[in-house]
Amino acid sequence: MKRLRKFLSLTTSDCQLLLGTLVLLGVIRLGLWLLPFKTLLQLLASISQATPEPQEVDQNSANKIVWAVNIASRYMPGGVKCLARALTTRVLLSRRGHSANLRIGVAKGKEGQLEAHAWVESQGQVVIGHLGDLSRFIPMPSFEGG
Repeated sequence: MKRLRKFLSLTTSDCQLLLGTLVLLGVIRLGLWLLPFKTLLQLLASISQATPEPQEVDQNSANKIVWAVNIASRYMPGGVKCLARALTTRVLLSRRGHSANLRIGVAKGKEGQLEAHAWVESQGQVVIGHLGDLSRFIPMPSFEGG
């Protein structure tokens, strides 16, 4: 009940952003499971076009998007991996006119196993997916443009 009260206390625009983010995150998770990665990137690029209505590009709107992705991730059944979170953030930032670069890096774990991590950078800053030891991940070539 407390969560419902909290949700209902949000502004209309925050509710819309949160619900839209929840749907997009679910669709992206499904796409990661069903589609080749290149195909998914191409589909996401087509829906990532900035909206025709002028929107203010500011840090507050980027923070709201990250907030919505973080909240939606908490309520997604089965948990959400960094790649789905990064792709969702990238789409939402791009739609609102922000520069958003998907980064995927690899590193060798403590026992020699391969580890991967995804994050999004905007204006040279990590906006989602920041880790304390992010520098140990070697970024793969850019996936921009699908």
